[in-house]
Amino acid sequence: MVGLLHSVEIAAGAFGLGLVIGICGAYGKLYGGPVVRDLLAVYTTIVRAVPELVLILLLYYAGTDLINQLLTAMGYQRIDISGLVAGIAVLGFVQGAYSTEVMRGAILAIPQGQIEAARAYGMSPGLLLRRITLPAMLPFAIPGLANLWLIATKDTALLAVVGFFELTLATRQAAGVTKAYLTFFLAAGVIYLLLTLVSNLIIGRIELRARRGMPSLKEAR
Repeated sequence: MVGLLHSVEIAAGAFGLGLVIGICGAYGKLYGGPVVRDLLAVYTTIVRAVPELVLILLLYYAGTDLINQLLTAMGYQRIDISGLVAGIAVLGFVQGAYSTEVMRGAILAIPQGQIEAARAYGMSPGLLLRRITLPAMLPFAIPGLANLWLIATKDTALLAVVGFFELTLATRQAAGVTKAYLTFFLAAGVIYLLLTLVSNLIIGRIELRARRGMPSLKEAR
């Protein structure tokens, strides 16, 4: 149970962090200057090209070491970064690259007349984001974000390779002690499946609420 809770905590934290990065990254790619757009393009390309396990190992070990080296260089003491925080930061960084592209596509799907009308009324960029862009892009973004959430729940299993105690590592330890590998790993698979099914139900309700007033998918066909 503790391993499952840790997996859900990391998935939720990484998804939230990735969502923040995605919104900022999408705006930077669409409305930022040439340097910002180029840097974001490099970020999304590298993260999507390099295997996630390699990124996790690199960021988990090299990233935490780099932070401590910078603190030492500035005269501060080294800090002990908890596995939970490091796991959220690492997976959030990976999620952010994918979320950036999901958000960018969702913003581009908004009828431009809505944004032009808001600008004509003199809305500030922040007000335009809150009242027009985010609500209008949500129906287009939910399917992609739903996939990212499910990926985040499964990617927590990769943290087992760095020794973080989550569902997969807990399962492996229990199976190693009891030698009942089939039983424990089948149970872990069922738990991941149940988590996915519950997530799909919640996401479906959110999508129905976000699409209120819009043609249903059946009608669109």
